[in-house]
Amino acid sequence: MRTIPVYILLGALFLHGCGRKAERTFYDKAAKTKPIPCLKLNVSPPNKTMQHTLESLYSFNTTCPYTLTLSYKSGIVCNSHHNAQTKALGKMPSSYLNLEVRKGFGLIYSYYIDLDHKPDSSDIKEGFETLREDLPGLH
Repeated sequence: MRTIPVYILLGALFLHGCGRKAERTFYDKAAKTKPIPCLKLNVSPPNKTMQHTLESLYSFNTTCPYTLTLSYKSGIVCNSHHNAQTKALGKMPSSYLNLEVRKGFGLIYSYYIDLDHKPDSSDIKEGFETLREDLPGLH
């Protein structure tokens, strides 16, 4: 049996730990099994490119009681001295992307990811596909 050197294992763990990880939260546990039949779309702040990307992935219904809100921000700068080490290593996020599903004011599901670049269509597609996998009935 071959043994793997410790430095290769540590390197693999280090690289794995540096990957982007989205936070997926179910605020309504029933959403894992109860189908969501439709969605209407809200992009905040408004962005035609992001809206068109989502509309190419799903047929939104303006009369649906469930709303998918895409919110984002880019160009975030952190001036806190507590993050000096993280900033020095160049790992400080400068943007985020958030997808939330609500029924009325009730939050059902959230997908959130920090990014080191302005959110683009590939980030939106990845987030929406994850949302589709997590919530039944959106296929």
